[in-house]
Amino acid sequence: MSRDHAQSAERSVAAGLADASADDRSGDGAPSDAAPSDAAQVPAHDGAGTDPAPGSAEAPFLELLARGASADAYEQPVLIARAEGRPAQEIAALEAVKPLALRVRSELEGRRRREAELSALFETAHDLAGLRDLDAVLQAIVQRARSLLGTDVAYLSLNDPARGDTYMRVTEGSVAARFQQLRLGMGEGLGGLVAQTARPYVTDDYFKDDRFQHTLTIDSGVRDEGLVAILGVPLMLGPHVIGVLFAADRRARVFEREQIALLGSFAALAAAAIDTANLLTETRSALSDLERANEIIRDRSGVIERASDVHDRLAELVLRGGGVHDVAAAVSEVLDGTVEFAEATAAPAEALEASRADGHAVRHADDWIAAVAAGGELLGALVLRGHPGLDPVDQRTLERAAMVTSLLLLARRSAAEAEQRVRGELLDDLLDARDRDPRLLRERASRLRADLDATHVVLAARLEGTAADADQEAVARRRLWSAASHLAATRHGLAASRDGGTVLLLPLEPGDTATETARRTARHLGTAVHDSVTVGASAPVEDLAARPEAVAAAYEEGRRCLDALRLLGRSGDGAAAEDFGFLGLLLAGDRDIAGFVERTIGQVVAYDERRGTDLVRTLDAYFASGMSPVHTKDALHVHVNTVAQRLERVGRLLGDDWQCPARVLEIQLALRLHRLSGAGQR
Repeated sequence: MSRDHAQSAERSVAAGLADASADDRSGDGAPSDAAPSDAAQVPAHDGAGTDPAPGSAEAPFLELLARGASADAYEQPVLIARAEGRPAQEIAALEAVKPLALRVRSELEGRRRREAELSALFETAHDLAGLRDLDAVLQAIVQRARSLLGTDVAYLSLNDPARGDTYMRVTEGSVAARFQQLRLGMGEGLGGLVAQTARPYVTDDYFKDDRFQHTLTIDSGVRDEGLVAILGVPLMLGPHVIGVLFAADRRARVFEREQIALLGSFAALAAAAIDTANLLTETRSALSDLERANEIIRDRSGVIERASDVHDRLAELVLRGGGVHDVAAAVSEVLDGTVEFAEATAAPAEALEASRADGHAVRHADDWIAAVAAGGELLGALVLRGHPGLDPVDQRTLERAAMVTSLLLLARRSAAEAEQRVRGELLDDLLDARDRDPRLLRERASRLRADLDATHVVLAARLEGTAADADQEAVARRRLWSAASHLAATRHGLAASRDGGTVLLLPLEPGDTATETARRTARHLGTAVHDSVTVGASAPVEDLAARPEAVAAAYEEGRRCLDALRLLGRSGDGAAAEDFGFLGLLLAGDRDIAGFVERTIGQVVAYDERRGTDLVRTLDAYFASGMSPVHTKDALHVHVNTVAQRLERVGRLLGDDWQCPARVLEIQLALRLHRLSGAGQR
């Protein structure tokens, strides 16, 4: 505590003592304004920090406080006053001020003690922060604990998990060798009890305390050291006790609560120091191991770097959904060669079988073959071209890449099969009209990235090749369904197996037609299955979620077109009802008469409506007159040149082949339907 601080405290104490003294003098029942005698008069204190008069009752006690006298010295002012025969009132004033002075002395001593304790804890924490030697830090802890608690001895023991006991680690003030080498079993002695219960224990007289187990070895060591009063607190790391910190005296003593708490604070710092030292030891050990590992890594750095690089690349490919060719490209770059994925039928059979049986890549001429297999099924091979000399680690890299390739292929197959089943189930529901809730249909389609509100075409597809037996036919149908499902997935459509063939529901692209979609699908599926595939398409359908029954009707129309193609000898082709002219009216499910008329003579009708001409009536008269312009002009009562001009206009609207027999038949049927519908009547 600084001198200024002490003087300030003394002045405050003087003020308190003066007030207390005045209170004591006025407390005898006399009126508060009665003037005391001169002998008992205490000089007034103005509270402004001035020192009390030398003759006041507080003065001798302030002098004792200023020089830090012992508690016994506070009896002297009263004894001196009595010996000198001073007035009774002055002696009474001194008696009244003495307990207050002793209370102030106790407070000041407590503050000094707490300041010293905090300073010691701070210094210990500082030592811990700069920990270099665990023994030195623990020694400093027990030294400060002994000094602050004023004990004869302080020591610290640590638990030994291997032996199941606790042993002496650091001592301060100890003089007995046997005591410094003590080992305490769990529950033996005061320290063993603390270590076992994780609670502080204190004894005023060790040998008279029967709360813990006394043993000959421990008692002999304590007796050699001459200890009587012992305080022990646990060293805790989390919920575990790792040791005990002790303070002990060679005489009977009562340890106060503040002293127990102080020793507990030192124990916490000791536990932290031990934990930090253990971490440092582990760190040094790990660093040493790392140094040895680095030496090994440096020996094979080139190979390890390549293996690490390919591992990272393969992991990235798997995470971002790469394909087998991406794996081959990544391994090619790492191995500084050309790696290709080959189908099982395209790889050298003998080397491929040897690689699958052995589980390792095998050399074939100047190439290396690593089988891509799963569950006994050969899925293909990774082939490293023109690289006869291959490091063993690089060989394992090629084998690891083959394993990743097999996993990718299996994952793709499983995902594709699952998605194909889900797409097929939704299309089955649409065809069978079991689920008519538009909201549920849209939600199911949305999960498959399909939009039932878009315009679609229903396609019926069937293989044309003949299978040798039922098993081969089933395999061929599965191939067709797999190819159709893949096409549907890429086009955001649906596909399902039905009636010995496959049915697809594909969105109609802007500017596309049902015919073009059917022909393109036939070519795509035929190429995929290496066989002829015939495809019949329906007319475009809309609002499938709201009208699921339209899918079934469209499928029947597509099947009729498929059957018509096969009857007409156009197997392997694709077509829609609109491709069959007037026959399409019989194939179409909704008998789209207006659509047939529009496709056949729609441009002529529209021209008449825009220009107010009579091209439709001229065509009727032309066909009714046996396609004779002369007879036509008589029927229309116009000049023959007018007829010629009108027919020339019709040719420009319908095309140059409008008078060929097939077109003439369709145009006459369209004119008849147009007239019967009432649209052709003026």
